[in-house]
Amino acid sequence: MTETVFEKFATAAATLKLDFSSEKFALYAEEHELSETEMAAVERLKALPSLSAIHSHRNLAFIGPAGTGKTHLAQAFGYACCQHGMKTYFIKASELRDRFLAAKRSGKADSCLNALVRPSCLIIDEIGHCEFDKECTRMFFDLIDCRYNKEGNFNMIFTSNKNPALWREDFNEDATLLCALDRIFDDATVFKLRGESFRGKKLETISLQTGKVKAVEPAAEMKE
Repeated sequence: MTETVFEKFATAAATLKLDFSSEKFALYAEEHELSETEMAAVERLKALPSLSAIHSHRNLAFIGPAGTGKTHLAQAFGYACCQHGMKTYFIKASELRDRFLAAKRSGKADSCLNALVRPSCLIIDEIGHCEFDKECTRMFFDLIDCRYNKEGNFNMIFTSNKNPALWREDFNEDATLLCALDRIFDDATVFKLRGESFRGKKLETISLQTGKVKAVEPAAEMKE
């Protein structure tokens, strides 16, 4: 029996440890009036558990508003890599920038880059949440270039709430960044997520109406 697109998505979600059943996907598709093309795009997620991206050196990028599951998807892929014995490293863009700055100050730029090139899967989270100066932008390029020419099974994963065309707003040397982007997206799949944030679903709001508190007259003294 042929699986429906909803069942295929549910299978992939279960493999990636995502709490998203076929019923939830069907409800989401109905509420957001997803077209067949959009549902087919979502179905592409089913290929992630196979880790074909890392075997084919295909980078992944999850782009979309806050709270739409970008980091969760990236971490799930990294977790699957670890289960298959592939070393994975997760780092936020702000931490990467700080590491570059510290490496430059201490004269350990080469060892810093080598440590980040070594893992099979490198996940850089939240591109666009901090600024890279010229030196850090050049180190970012060096990292991308070294991984681009790396041997074996490898890929990079990026998450961002900005379209890659806007990443130049956070890097201070356009030409260097463009060279990095050229290598990142030479062979890549970009998932563009949309919708409202999943955060706050358990938020409980309690409304209280306040008013003036009237003074209470002292009780009349009891007569003996």
